[in-house]
Amino acid sequence: MNLKGLVPWWRKRSVPVRREEENPFLVLQREMNRIFDEFSREWFFDMPVLWRGERTGGYVPSIDVSEDEKEIRVTAELPGMDEKDIDISLSKDLLTIKGEKRIEKEDRGRDYYHVERSYGSFYRTIPLPDGVDLDKVEASFSKGVLTVRLPKTPEAQKGIKKIPVKAG
Repeated sequence: MNLKGLVPWWRKRSVPVRREEENPFLVLQREMNRIFDEFSREWFFDMPVLWRGERTGGYVPSIDVSEDEKEIRVTAELPGMDEKDIDISLSKDLLTIKGEKRIEKEDRGRDYYHVERSYGSFYRTIPLPDGVDLDKVEASFSKGVLTVRLPKTPEAQKGIKKIPVKAG
């Protein structure tokens, strides 16, 4: 009598091994991911520059845009930067925030000298609606957070005019 055949872990079992290429669902998922990545990459880079943030280094700040009846407020997180590193420009319908972040670390020891440098520049362009009072725009920078306040003109603050529809 073969006792090894009675003990389950001594039996040789052939376990089916599936490779990713053999599993149709994984193949489909990988192909769909590739298609969406390709589509979004083409769509994103064909968009006008004003709808996306540009970078040349590797740093893209987070930006929040909020609006109420009196103003539009743009807040950008720029940790480790100073006011002198930030450039804000305003045209009729575009707000552009540019900056450059430079970090240099130097460490000298008895038997070593270590220097690290990193640089990164960015710009973000935000389209503005009609009705911004360009003469009253203010920007402040505190603790790594840039806030740009864009007040609305009195006409823009009045709101939306409702137009009645008559039966014809």
